[in-house]
Amino acid sequence: MTFLAKVAAGGAVKRHRRSETIFSQADPADALFYIQKGKVKLTVVSNRGKQAVIATLGAGDFFGEGCLAGQLVRMSSAAAVGECSLVRLEKSTAMAVIHNEPAFSRLFLRYALSRNIRIEEELVDRLFDSSEKRLARVLLLLANFGQECEPEPVIPKMSQETLAGIIGTTRSRVRSFMNRFRKMGFIGYKNGLGVYKKGLAVHSSLLNVLLRD
Repeated sequence: MTFLAKVAAGGAVKRHRRSETIFSQADPADALFYIQKGKVKLTVVSNRGKQAVIATLGAGDFFGEGCLAGQLVRMSSAAAVGECSLVRLEKSTAMAVIHNEPAFSRLFLRYALSRNIRIEEELVDRLFDSSEKRLARVLLLLANFGQECEPEPVIPKMSQETLAGIIGTTRSRVRSFMNRFRKMGFIGYKNGLGVYKKGLAVHSSLLNVLLRD
């Protein structure tokens, strides 16, 4: 995307460390973000203090778009999963670009539509699929399998607690599923020998879990 390349070249890219907060729930909604590299986790906290992971986004995704639809404060918090690079566009700048840059408008519309489809798929997933299948699907999505961009065989480290929050189950069940996936050769991760030092390795064979009846 030419416009985003120009913005990045102009020094508007900000890098965040692992677990660093990008914005917090109830902060002013004043900017749109584009993920140039890395992954970002969106979470919400209820009035009773219960936290839930609502999305994990990767390179090529936008977030914070609520500000363009009249949202005054953030409805969720955003934090870097691993090291990431973001392009930050002030609300006024983003609105102007959408009106004046047809290529950017098409990119953003395509993203919005694909995000809506993904939300519908995740809803169906939660209603009808087992926790094991939901976990497999999340891991494959994090590794970009089935998407236009190239798969990432090794994804940044992510806690079992975070994965449990994403798929709506307990940490102990996630641990059990992960151990089963590893024994079957579907995934690999850092163990006592320090084999996978960069994070979690996701193999295409994990698709077999989704194909089971």
